[in-house]
Amino acid sequence: MPKRFVSIWFRHLLTDRLAIRNSELKGKAFVFVEVQRGRKVITATTAAAEQYGVVPGMTLTDAKAITPDLLAFDGKPGRNEILLKGLAEWCIRFTPLVAVDLPDGLLLDVTGCTQLRGGERVWLKSLIDRLTEIGYDVRPGMADTIGCAWGIARCAKKGLIVAEGAHRNAIMPLPPSALRLPFDLLLKLQNLGLYSIGSFIHFPKAVLRRRFGKDMVLRLYQALGSEEEFLIPLREPVPYCERLPCLEPIRTRTAIEIALQSLLDNLCKRLYGEGKGLRSAVLTYYRIDGKLGTIEIGTNHATHRSTHLFKLFSLKLDTVAPGLGIELFVLEAPSTDQVSDKQVDLWANKNGTDDEVVAELLDRVAGRIGKETIHRYLPAERFWPERNAEATDDLLKSPQTQWRTNKPRPLQLIVPPEPVEAMARIPDYPPKQFIYKGKKHVIVGADGPDRIEREWWEEQGEHRDYYIVEDEDGGRYWLFRSGHYDPEKQQHWFIHGFFA
Repeated sequence: MPKRFVSIWFRHLLTDRLAIRNSELKGKAFVFVEVQRGRKVITATTAAAEQYGVVPGMTLTDAKAITPDLLAFDGKPGRNEILLKGLAEWCIRFTPLVAVDLPDGLLLDVTGCTQLRGGERVWLKSLIDRLTEIGYDVRPGMADTIGCAWGIARCAKKGLIVAEGAHRNAIMPLPPSALRLPFDLLLKLQNLGLYSIGSFIHFPKAVLRRRFGKDMVLRLYQALGSEEEFLIPLREPVPYCERLPCLEPIRTRTAIEIALQSLLDNLCKRLYGEGKGLRSAVLTYYRIDGKLGTIEIGTNHATHRSTHLFKLFSLKLDTVAPGLGIELFVLEAPSTDQVSDKQVDLWANKNGTDDEVVAELLDRVAGRIGKETIHRYLPAERFWPERNAEATDDLLKSPQTQWRTNKPRPLQLIVPPEPVEAMARIPDYPPKQFIYKGKKHVIVGADGPDRIEREWWEEQGEHRDYYIVEDEDGGRYWLFRSGHYDPEKQQHWFIHGFFA
C-alpha cells in the first residue's frame, strides 16, 4: 500500500483561536504583536486585517497608519506550538500518526485510514469541515510525500488531492517556496528567473547541489519521493492497537460495552496468534465535542483472555462520560509479554500465584479497591520473627527458601513487639499472669521456652525466650522475655503475636 500524507495549513492559527474564544472579534481586523528590538512587530493577523495590506513582519505603527481601527493584542512566544499540539491530539481521531509542523501546520500519515470513511475525498472533507466548524481557516493538501502535500496545501490553486503517483507533475507548476526553502535561497532562484519548480526540476543533481546547496537537493528529492522523509508523530505508535470508529455517536453503557468487547476480541485474537498477552491496556474514547477520556487496567500475568480483560474494564466503565456522544474508541496495549503454553497446567488444580484463576481474581480485586491493598510475602532466611518474611509486589517471584513449619508461629504478628507487665513464680519459668493494654490475663497453660538468638551480624543485644501461653478465656498468645533471668535487673516481657 503506497504511503499517503496530509498537510494542514492553519492560515490564521492564533487569531482564529482568539476569535473562537471571543465571538465579538469574529470578522474584525486585529493582530498579535511582539516586541522585537524595541519595536512592536506584528506576528499574526486575521483575514480582515490582510485585506487592508497588514501582514506579519510589519510594525504596529505602520499598520495603524493603514488601518487606524486595527486592534492589537500582545503575543506570547510558543503559544502556536501549544495550540498545534492540542489540535494534533484532536486529529488523532482521524489517524494515529499526527505530527506538529511549526509554525502553523500539522502533518498526518493517513495510509489506510481513508478507506474507513468512504475514500480520500470524503475523509478529507470530513476533517476540514470539522475544523472549519470549530472556527479555523484551514487549507489541506494530500499526496504521496510529505513535501508534496506541504507544497500543495500552501501554494496550489486547485487539485488539493494529488492522485497516487502524480506528485511529480503536481509540484512542477508550484513556486519554489513550495519546497520549504530558506528565504535567501528563494531570493536567489527568483533573481535567476526560476519562478516554478518545473524550471529546474530536470537539472542534474550535481548541478543543483553545486549552484544551490545540499538543502535544495534534499527538499526537492523529498517532495519527489526519491529521498525518504519520516514523520515524527506526537504520540509514539503502540504496536498493539485497535481502533473502532462509530457510525453514529453513542452514549449508552450497552453500546460502550459492545464496542469494548469488539476491540478486546480483535486485540486478543492478534495477541494469541503471536503468542503474547497484555500486561496493561488503555481504552481512549473520543467525544464529538473534541474532548477525550481514558481508562487504564493492568494485569499480574500476561493474558489474552478477552472475558477476563472485559471484567477488569467493566469495573471502571462507570467513570466514562460520553457527553453528547462518543465517535471513536482506541484500545492500546503498551505493555505485553510472552505467554507460555499452559495446556499442561490447565487442569493441574494449582492454587498458588501461578494459577491463572488466582491471578485473575487478584486483577479484579486490584481493579476494585486498588493494587496497593494486595500484599505478598516470601520467606527470608532470618532468625528474628519480624524479619523472616519480605514483602514483594511481583507475583511471579520465586521464594529463595521455604517457610519454617517445624515450630508453631502465631497467625497475627505484632511488629514491633509491645511490652507487657508479667509475673513468674520461678525464674526462667513461663509467667503466671500478664497485663496487656490494661487487661489482666491469668495463664492456665504454657509451652516453652523457645530461645531465638539475636542476629549478631546486624546488631548487638539480648536473646529472646518465647512462650506460647493460654489464658482463662481461651486466648492464646506469644510472649517472650528479653535476655537471661537476672535477680538484680528488672525482667522485660513482650507480647509478639496472637494465635487463632
